[in-house]
Amino acid sequence: GARNAPTVYNTGFHIKQFWDGRAADLVEQAKGPLLNPIEMAMRTEEEVVNRLKESPRFRRAFARAYPDQAEPITFDNIARAIAAFERTLIAPARFDRYLKGHTDALTDAEKAGLEQFMDVGCTECHSGAPVGGRLLKKLGVYHPYENQADLGRFVITQNPEDTFVFKACMLRNVTLTAPYFHDGKVKTLSEAVRLM
Repeated sequence: GARNAPTVYNTGFHIKQFWDGRAADLVEQAKGPLLNPIEMAMRTEEEVVNRLKESPRFRRAFARAYPDQAEPITFDNIARAIAAFERTLIAPARFDRYLKGHTDALTDAEKAGLEQFMDVGCTECHSGAPVGGRLLKKLGVYHPYENQADLGRFVITQNPEDTFVFKACMLRNVTLTAPYFHDGKVKTLSEAVRLM
């Protein structure tokens, strides 16, 4: 597609889903790729439901997950099941121990880096234990971003103030999630830091 697929790890901490925040939560987000012609390419919700109903394994699993429903395999329940799974994808880090008061969890160099990260204002967008994913912010406020073709949240809201507004990505385990930014055009973390 036109946008870089973000990691699913820790997405349960995000304020909204997708780069432009068009999905309010993981349940709503889970529905998008199923019907997207370049992702899962299922034509209709019914096609998704019927495909899962073909599997005895899925019929049993959904009956266990939704025991009070006469027809447990529904498009909404499929999305709920995917979202429930995604909420379990939490990647712990030494940073969590540090936040709990274990000052030895980070090296001296990492502590110095964290101090600089806070001093130069990175926490304006990348804050809290998730280190981001909690705000929608205009990209390129200080340094215009090269890709001016993707108008960000504006495409959803048609509000000119939302031009180039994207979800501030979560930085937890960011060294493992290249390429960077909504368009995936930045290949290295050092280049991403330089751009910001």
